[in-house]
Amino acid sequence: MTTTPIRGETHAALISAPGSGQGKSMVTAALARLHRNAGRRVRVFKHGPDYLDPMVLEVASGEPVYQLHPWMTGEEECRWRLAEAAQSADLILVEGSMGLFDGEPSSADLAMLAGIPALPVIDARGMAQTFGAVAQGLATYHPRMVVREVIANRIGSARHGDMLRESLPAGISLLGAIPRSAAMAIPDRHLGLVQAGELEGLDRQLDAAAAVLAEAGLDRLPARVTLEAGAPEPPPRLLDGVRIAVARDAAFAFIYRANLDLLRQLGASLRFFSPLKDRGLPEADALWLPGGYPELHGRTLAANDGIRDAIRSHFAADRPLLAECGGLMACTEALTDGEGETHAMLGLLPGSVRMAGKLKALGLQSLRSDRGELRGHTYHHSELDTGEVPLARTRRLAGSEAEPVFRRRGLVASYFHGYFPSAPELVAAIFRGEPWSPLG
Repeated sequence: MTTTPIRGETHAALISAPGSGQGKSMVTAALARLHRNAGRRVRVFKHGPDYLDPMVLEVASGEPVYQLHPWMTGEEECRWRLAEAAQSADLILVEGSMGLFDGEPSSADLAMLAGIPALPVIDARGMAQTFGAVAQGLATYHPRMVVREVIANRIGSARHGDMLRESLPAGISLLGAIPRSAAMAIPDRHLGLVQAGELEGLDRQLDAAAAVLAEAGLDRLPARVTLEAGAPEPPPRLLDGVRIAVARDAAFAFIYRANLDLLRQLGASLRFFSPLKDRGLPEADALWLPGGYPELHGRTLAANDGIRDAIRSHFAADRPLLAECGGLMACTEALTDGEGETHAMLGLLPGSVRMAGKLKALGLQSLRSDRGELRGHTYHHSELDTGEVPLARTRRLAGSEAEPVFRRRGLVASYFHGYFPSAPELVAAIFRGEPWSPLG
């Protein structure tokens, strides 16, 4: 349900690419910082289920970053978030995922749904006139997809940039040609970019990257668009008076802003804590262990007997506890990290997890229940070995096999990451410890 329509007009573009690895994440962040440094208010969004890119984009823009995905977050929410941002932002950038037309729904689907043009970033290393062919292909592949400009990335010289510009067909121009630069590189690890909070000197690097883009002529704003949508009605306050302790630190950081927003809109009060540093839990009725990198902090987690005892006591009292992916890993009896070292975990779920050294699951999934369908995704490099019988399995939309969902006392645990606004009633039932039933 929606209320009175909202409307805004601003400059906007979806930053995409022919495929992954073209450099669009850092280009998006550098563009956001470039225009922010020019005194503009920049709002950035991320297509699809991604936790890591938004962390960098928030630092770059100085504004909150939300996910947009026509299936996971819903078409109406995509339109509403963009229209709301357009009321006050001078520029909206949406970072796409994978290639422009990859996935279902793709980044192109989001751009067409919202009515914003795509601005592809094309890695031009080892490329000359073929650059124009790639740009033309992206611009003409779908009749409703608007591509007016492209960005050349990682060029070797000014002459190289001129060749790329000359290769473009009529109707497509070159916004800028970015030279190869250390400022445009950002480290990553097995789940994606290194978390923004772990990158020393990130602000300085973003300023340097913005300067590279300015020198390359990318300080021109994209086209103006008009964005209109209905504002959603507030959800019922199903968590009034419920105190939720939320783990948030370098080991547990995969949290959608929209999930926190929804919990507050439902009436919950949130108390954050660090399983790495804190010796106990804040006063709380329910507990949320989100995803993250427990495998990188196994020794520290195992040594914190204070927090381990507090979480075990919470579990023994049959209080609600939601554990997602990294949270699930922490709830097992033992975790074997990438170096082969095994660490004692919470022991709330029988069995153990082991880092596999390769991707084990990736894809969009949902958990169907009598309280609604919780949409989200799975993405992990570890394997679970347990004799526990799952309560349910997620439903696979694309990618890997369905994930088991376990329930023991008040604990609900799975590798599945949920987007809470897709099923407020189910989320409220989990955090209140109320019964809910899976649907096939």
